[in-house]
Amino acid sequence: MLQQTIENIWDNRELLKDEESQKSIREVIRQLDLGELRVAEPTENGWKVNEWVKKAVVMYFPIQKMETIEVGPFEFHDKMPLKRNYAEKGVRVVPHAVAREGAFIASGVILMPSYVNIGAYVDSGTMVDTWATVGSCAQIGKDVHLSGGVGIGGVLEPLQAAPVIIEDNVFVGSRCIVVEGVHVEKEAVLGANVVLTASTKIIDVTGPEPVEIKGRVPARSVVIPGSYTKQFPAGEYQVPCALIIGQRKESTDKKTSLNDALRENNVSV
Repeated sequence: MLQQTIENIWDNRELLKDEESQKSIREVIRQLDLGELRVAEPTENGWKVNEWVKKAVVMYFPIQKMETIEVGPFEFHDKMPLKRNYAEKGVRVVPHAVAREGAFIASGVILMPSYVNIGAYVDSGTMVDTWATVGSCAQIGKDVHLSGGVGIGGVLEPLQAAPVIIEDNVFVGSRCIVVEGVHVEKEAVLGANVVLTASTKIIDVTGPEPVEIKGRVPARSVVIPGSYTKQFPAGEYQVPCALIIGQRKESTDKKTSLNDALRENNVSV
């Protein structure tokens, strides 16, 4: 069984020298590239992280050799080959978008000049806008918009327990950063410059009392950057947080729902 083989190699790195072990690791990367395997996947009981798949991605690096890759006048020197055959995959790729082999990019995705790392999953209808980065093993849903300069964190450097998950129909505003396994649920809206880490306070301020969350943005939440006062030995200072200031309406017309949410909450994107 492929999973058990990967677990055995992970526990005994001497096996990385073995040709059959290397074939097993490369088979995982091949299946990731085709979308047949995922580092994390939705189930009836929520998202399941396939830790063994992530381990294979980590072990792929030491078995690869550095080589020169030439693309027209451009030259790269790396261990990882680049994705190819975008036309047959139905993916629009604008120069100078780059995606590594081992990342799955579904039909209907648009890659503006951007970067998608190995192990990532980008589902259909999603726009990865200019200078946005989709980190290693990040999971991006259908019809997501990652605006210009967005940084979606990976799990490899440093090794994180869980990948970032961005569910279907999420809008991520310009220069947002989402890292350390944060989970953004469906149809949420992140205004420009929102920074979400595992320790970031996400505070719902729509009710009479603030409600604090960490690591997760609830479905259809409209989120903007904020700050709160924290006491340090040297005095009181403002610390960044994220504020949930409203809700995006449930609507079959996702674009109308998004436009309404942005307008009604005066959210910068």
